[in-house]
Amino acid sequence: MAEVSSNVLNNKYSKKKMFELLGIFIVTAIVWNLPVGTFGIDGLTVIQQRVIAIFVFATLSWLTECIPSWATSLSIITTMCLTISNNSLAFFKGEENETFGTLLKSKEIMAAFADPVIMLFLGGFILAIAATKSGLDVLLAKNLIRPFGNKSENVLLGFLLITGLFSMFVSNTATAAMMLTFLTPVFAALPASGKGRIALTMSIPVAANIGGMGTPIGTPPNAIALKVLNDEAGLNMGLGFGQWMAIMFPLTILILLLSWRIILKFYPFTQKTIELKIDGKIHHGWRMWVVCLTFIVTILLWVVPKEYTGIDANTVAMVPMGVFAITGVITARDLKEIDWAVIWMVAGGFALGLGMNGSGLAAAAIKSIPFGEWSPMVILLASGLLCYFLSNFISNTATAALLVPILAVVCKGMGDRLDTIGGTPTVLIGIALAASSAMCLPISTPPNAIAYSTGLVEQKDMLRVGITVGILTMVLGYTMLYFVGQMGIL
Repeated sequence: MAEVSSNVLNNKYSKKKMFELLGIFIVTAIVWNLPVGTFGIDGLTVIQQRVIAIFVFATLSWLTECIPSWATSLSIITTMCLTISNNSLAFFKGEENETFGTLLKSKEIMAAFADPVIMLFLGGFILAIAATKSGLDVLLAKNLIRPFGNKSENVLLGFLLITGLFSMFVSNTATAAMMLTFLTPVFAALPASGKGRIALTMSIPVAANIGGMGTPIGTPPNAIALKVLNDEAGLNMGLGFGQWMAIMFPLTILILLLSWRIILKFYPFTQKTIELKIDGKIHHGWRMWVVCLTFIVTILLWVVPKEYTGIDANTVAMVPMGVFAITGVITARDLKEIDWAVIWMVAGGFALGLGMNGSGLAAAAIKSIPFGEWSPMVILLASGLLCYFLSNFISNTATAALLVPILAVVCKGMGDRLDTIGGTPTVLIGIALAASSAMCLPISTPPNAIAYSTGLVEQKDMLRVGITVGILTMVLGYTMLYFVGQMGIL
């Protein structure tokens, strides 16, 4: 009977998604075929109108999640290649002029998947896989947690800081899953009626989400913002891995410490001490040494400014890939463990940005919309709050992929007026920060979903902690970005 009910629910869910997708296709088709004058953008071309329609499709698909987020990104790249590139289907091609516009190069659209920032992410994934295979993650967890002793409150702090540290270099989803596994024997030692289990369980998603802010590879929204900030054809700021960490790492540690006190306030321990034992297989031998040395060298190369090494963070990411491939630490089978869905998500965002800029839509919008008359503070606060709200309900990567290209256009249109809030970096890095701050619901982030699946926390627990930590992160983060921008550090 239960199986029948489940099938009925699945069928209803599938029909709902199907109708949502059909509705999105209809809306996209309408936008695609509207009279050009409808948009109120002077000189809008056919190509630019198609980009708007593709953007509408992406927005609605990511919001409703009627198809997987990675599938939306893949469809963006496919549709752009087939309809607005020099290798489009014959039906969609036309004579390039002021009315039709200029077709994009298909190889540039496809290159979104091989962007240097994508290599940065792949390097992070490879490091994570190597750490797991060698047992380096277990070794680090054992040794890092030891200094915190066995006092319950200190053990909670240990898990917050270690999870946050891991999440700076390893997928926050993988980090959350690993750390919750380490907590299993701890739960057995705590009273079932106490709040200690809730406190420890909540510490993992909170730390995994916040920790991702610390480095450019910590979470996809960081990479999306960094891509726009460093684009040679755009802002060309040359913001390096070390510069990002110099700004965001102290903020991350501060928020983790404050989160510790917040969680303890809501869920105090009744048992004052915990006997902690972390089990896991550690592989000794030359491969472990290869992984350890490669980790150290890679992180050092990331942190040391490019002026001294001569190579940027994206190129450094190739080091672990090359070393682990040559030494056999990583095999072809291991490549299947890479989160390709995230890679496609990021690539789709890059492709959208390329479409807006390459087609001239961004420039046309700047001329037609009086961005320069808008208040910089309104732009900053509205964009952050919108990102925070959306990221609680849809993928934070999808949210950043939607908002960053738009805000890049807005910021360009405002020119020097943004100097009063620290410039364009304040707005774009603010989006990455707001995306990481969103952790109110089980669906907000994968770490939240993993923690919720344990059955040890309820939605009200996640809402209480998530809102408090999220708002605190937004306030502290935007205040810090404002002053950093004012001092000209970025």
